[in-house]
Amino acid sequence: MTDQQALVQKLWNYCTVLRDDGLSYQDYLEQLTTLLFLKMAEERAEMTGTKQPIPEGYRWADLSSPKMEGAKLEEHYRETLRVLGQKGGMLGLIFRKAQNKIQDPAKLRQLIVELIDKEDWLSMSSDVKGDAYEGLLERNAQDVKSGAGQYFTPRSLIEAIVEVIRPKPGEVTCDPACGTGGFLLATHGYLAKQYKLDKNQKKHLRYDALRGIELVEGVGRLCAMNLFLHGIGPDDALAEVPIDSGRDSLRSPPKDLVDIVLTNPPFGKKSSITVVTEEGDTDKQSITYNRSDFWTTTSNKQLNFVQHVKSLLKMNGRAAVVVPDNVLFEGGAGEKIRRKLMQECDLHTILRLPTGIFYAQGVKANVLFFDRKPARETAWTTKVWLYDLRTNHHFTLKQSRLSREDLDEFVKVYNPDNRHERKPTWSEKKPEGRWRAYTYDEIVARDKASLDIFWLRDESIEDSANLPEPHVLAEEIADDLRASLEQIEDVLADLQARAVRLEQPAASARNPQ
Repeated sequence: MTDQQALVQKLWNYCTVLRDDGLSYQDYLEQLTTLLFLKMAEERAEMTGTKQPIPEGYRWADLSSPKMEGAKLEEHYRETLRVLGQKGGMLGLIFRKAQNKIQDPAKLRQLIVELIDKEDWLSMSSDVKGDAYEGLLERNAQDVKSGAGQYFTPRSLIEAIVEVIRPKPGEVTCDPACGTGGFLLATHGYLAKQYKLDKNQKKHLRYDALRGIELVEGVGRLCAMNLFLHGIGPDDALAEVPIDSGRDSLRSPPKDLVDIVLTNPPFGKKSSITVVTEEGDTDKQSITYNRSDFWTTTSNKQLNFVQHVKSLLKMNGRAAVVVPDNVLFEGGAGEKIRRKLMQECDLHTILRLPTGIFYAQGVKANVLFFDRKPARETAWTTKVWLYDLRTNHHFTLKQSRLSREDLDEFVKVYNPDNRHERKPTWSEKKPEGRWRAYTYDEIVARDKASLDIFWLRDESIEDSANLPEPHVLAEEIADDLRASLEQIEDVLADLQARAVRLEQPAASARNPQ
């Protein structure tokens, strides 16, 4: 067992103890994050001889003191979280709105003294610390009850995407829905491995090359800690960090443009907020974003993210964005956005993803690869190359997981060295080929300019002998049902909200003041 595996196992074993008290994996990870940060701040001050950014009375030494036990420890820990959450920079991001979820002071004491305090975290390599934390994040994503899977993109997919996008030293990469930071970490790892960086390039990579935005503050905290443990961002706890947490990135046009956008926006079609009515009931209302830099107005957040990604890019900037199938074929706003995307950008590649690779259920997704281009009369997209990794492939999260090797052919045919010299693997003589191109004219002539294109013979439909295992079929059926139910609930919520809005004027007319 490697050091990283041993550390993950040690941290995870204690999680099972806390699960008996009702803590979710997400709760446990948040407690680890705040406590690890305090411990490492103390170790860094001791190693460098510098003053701690943590105020006196709220440091690791105070928390781990033998005098801190029982109710006194619990009360002091809560106060530490409150005080540090009011600070700025990395410190504020890690501790803002953090809460003590460990109700048993004895178990909190054990976590502090027996588990965290006994390790010399700063002396560990970034690889060990960071990979251990990534291991915990992935296990957290597997927890169906917490729903944390929506923030975790399969790392094998991320690695392949980064490999074909090929970030360069000096470029800035942004993820406007960064989750726990997978795309940012993979970009950092790629640049550190592929290039012999000089001093200035290393400095840029650490402090300026990566930016992330995350709406959910608890997830933003995990992302910030993930980057911190991998040696990304400032050591100074009060310095600004590359993660903007608690902000809806769709709300307003970007202030700064970037070279690369890599993102897997949250699943689900509708953008909505929960409001409390005068009667005290909760209700969901759809959000539309009226932005001058958007091609059209819609409450479909996936379509909004496609528009937002384009707005984020510098001219000739490149993007890879994970989108569900409906973005490829939906009419109305969807059709307009597809036509505009092909007109104003070079939409050169679509990767059709297999089912069963995401922790969020019922997801049929694709990756759109496009470059932003300057204005001109003719469309920038001339050919769209499609790679079908879905038809006749069956993956699950446990027995048959998607590996990096499963994406080898896609990376090869993508031909990142020279995209203009691609060769299809499909032909009339090779109908099983998964890689082929469609011209712009062929696509815009399709109904609603649909990009939902498939050509491979589905063997499971035509030959019962090739049917997947029963448990795989059952999982796929369950995923489809969950996705359908979510869409029905979205429609129902919209109808209910509309009925309430119509009822209010009628009620006012019946009961004038």
